[in-house]
Amino acid sequence: MKDSNLPEYLRVVLSLYLELPETPLRVTAQDQYHARQLQQRGVPLTVIESAFLLASLRRLTRPTDCPPLSPIRSLAYFQPVIEELLSNPAPDEYVEYLRHKLKHFTGDKIAGKTQPAKVQKNKDSDDR
Repeated sequence: MKDSNLPEYLRVVLSLYLELPETPLRVTAQDQYHARQLQQRGVPLTVIESAFLLASLRRLTRPTDCPPLSPIRSLAYFQPVIEELLSNPAPDEYVEYLRHKLKHFTGDKIAGKTQPAKVQKNKDSDDR
């Protein structure tokens, strides 16, 4: 995400969101609103990143015989996991563990480096 008009916190949150597998190709005004709400609440970026990674891993590691999940269409999808981690904080090194686990499933680095290789972005979203 290269919008220099956004504050750093929002740029980081929205970039982390877009880098995830199974998320839309672009953020919406609603995504920006949710990111602002997180900033106003003072939610630490490590909690947000951990929630993004944890929710993504939960989706990717579902049993193959389960019905497919609907596409992620909004940053709001991650709100329950953010709340979960706020009420039950994870250890400091947890985000590194989650990055490593997600890298195993995607084949590429997450958090700002490259597009996932094995898990494609959601191209069926209404964000076009």
